[in-house]
Amino acid sequence: MTLTAPSPRRTALQAVLFDMDGTLVDTEGLWWEAVEQVAGRPLTEADRPDVLGRPVEHTAAWLAAEGTGAADELAAALHREFADRVRAGVVPRPGALALLSSLARDGVPTALVTASPRAVADTVLAALGALGAPAFAVSVTADDTERTKPEPDPYLAACRALAVDPARCVAVEDTPTGVGSAEAAGCAVLAVPSLAPIDAAPGRTVLGSLTEVTPDRLRAMTADGPRLKVMSWNLWLAGAMVDDGRAKQVRAIRDSGADVVGLQEAGPQATDELAEELGWHGHHAGDNLGIVSRHPIVARLGDPDVGFYGAAGVRIRTDEGHEVDLWTAHLHYAPYGPYEADFDGLDAEELVAHEDVRLGQMRDTLERIAAAAGESRPVVLVGDFNAPSHLDRTDVPWPVTLAAEAAGLRDSYREAHPDPEREPGHTWSPIHVMHPDEGSGSGRPEPQDRIDFVLHNGRGLQVLDSTTLVAGSPNPWPEVAANVWPSDHAAVLTTFVLG
Repeated sequence: MTLTAPSPRRTALQAVLFDMDGTLVDTEGLWWEAVEQVAGRPLTEADRPDVLGRPVEHTAAWLAAEGTGAADELAAALHREFADRVRAGVVPRPGALALLSSLARDGVPTALVTASPRAVADTVLAALGALGAPAFAVSVTADDTERTKPEPDPYLAACRALAVDPARCVAVEDTPTGVGSAEAAGCAVLAVPSLAPIDAAPGRTVLGSLTEVTPDRLRAMTADGPRLKVMSWNLWLAGAMVDDGRAKQVRAIRDSGADVVGLQEAGPQATDELAEELGWHGHHAGDNLGIVSRHPIVARLGDPDVGFYGAAGVRIRTDEGHEVDLWTAHLHYAPYGPYEADFDGLDAEELVAHEDVRLGQMRDTLERIAAAAGESRPVVLVGDFNAPSHLDRTDVPWPVTLAAEAAGLRDSYREAHPDPEREPGHTWSPIHVMHPDEGSGSGRPEPQDRIDFVLHNGRGLQVLDSTTLVAGSPNPWPEVAANVWPSDHAAVLTTFVLG
């Protein structure tokens, strides 16, 4: 039985507005070098606010105030030094050309919004075009507005030229100065820091690279509809392995901002105790599984006597009236494929053959989910599958995650982070550095893998973000009692837009 997954809902994304230097092309370093050349000294961290993301005139005035020379002469020298470096060749940032091409294919207008002068911008635009980048509908430079970044004028000018609403646009920036400009204009912001760190904030998403960005992810940033944060967490023997485990679990859930948490290894009491401490709703099933939710539980799904392994579910109703089926699953731990692959050298065929028990449990789970959901209900399945994903270890067709995919479930973490090499998303294990058991792996590094998941069926669910969570810096096994993070797994937290 399959869960039909429709195409992602098209939202009100009207345009994507790109910064140039450090965002699309790797010019922040060239600018830094140019300023150092004109300043006649190495720059330091303290100089960043007056260098990165600033127009030439600002940096020239700042240098003049240091006694380096006259502001107009310094501005001319900065223009010359930077332009010379740009003409020597620009390098696109990873993922930039692919993202621009994807947006062009989807018909999403793009604009270039930069604090660089027109002459430099045109040089970079010509270089991008020669590399195959599609043309921008609009470009706004430091010469085109009375005030430039960090003021909102450049982004407002781009939105006026495109005849779009800033609130329906995503600005892609790499510096705090540019982020401030875009947010002041009312845009949603995707920050991809280059040289200066940028913190996440409401209305702002921070990623490590443009390779993680898709048009659908940008659409989700401007989508109407409430947010739902879903977390998957293996509690590691209900928290018994660390001091004050229950209190640490409560703190971790509160700090995560999660709305609903699917639990594994919850034991007979953890779910009810967590729900009481949080003031939430709770449902426990069998000896192991549980769900806690700040939203009311309107139905309980699956077998309440499921045992230790298997799956259990609930139906929650959000404040806005959206109903979502949330299932938590824990699949059998042995034999563990990464051990057999890394320690025993089994080939792909043997590894797949040893997944039969987990595959059976997953198929049973998928049948129960489909029977409860019907044809239209949103579904989220979280859990510790004790198996890698075929999207990560691509040399093996890992059948558990393939079965979920065939049933129409999507991997929210891989939607948000498509590159497994850049963003592996390991959840096993933040405390096991060396293999803890006897046998062929004894004394060898523990394989690090993504075995905890938040999957969804795409019915009224759009992935805005997904991340792995570990609090503090856990001590490795066996010195774990004082750890702030009370689990041997990382949690997975996905933010969905409902609608």
